[in-house]
Amino acid sequence: MAPKVTLDTNIYVSAFQFGGMRLLHMAVNGDIEIAVSPAIMEEVIRVLRDKFHWDGYRLHDARQQILGFARLVTPVQTLDVVKEDEPDNRILECAVESGSDFILSADKDLLRLGTYAGAPILPAADFLRRWEEQREQ
Repeated sequence: MAPKVTLDTNIYVSAFQFGGMRLLHMAVNGDIEIAVSPAIMEEVIRVLRDKFHWDGYRLHDARQQILGFARLVTPVQTLDVVKEDEPDNRILECAVESGSDFILSADKDLLRLGTYAGAPILPAADFLRRWEEQREQ
């Protein structure tokens, strides 16, 4: 069974803006199951639009791509775990709702938690390294 993964906004932005698409390809191939919430989706679109000046066409395409490889979940619980950066709680909410096995992020406030609801919080590179090591065994 493929591990369930929640990606932080910064992972999506990195993939779409800078080409780090490996995790997204893994989801398309069925190697992992990515969960996304409406709040995460909106944040990704907002960052690509406001920070990187993406036009409506590219934003629509990115949204459709995410919906094509990720499972959309709507969290029923509102969390208040990360006090330093409140929007980070949306990542945790998605992970809890989807039953994610891993949370991938480059965000220091999330990484500082280490784990949440039994899911390790890791940089994407660490997750990919673990993935490769397991495949070699």
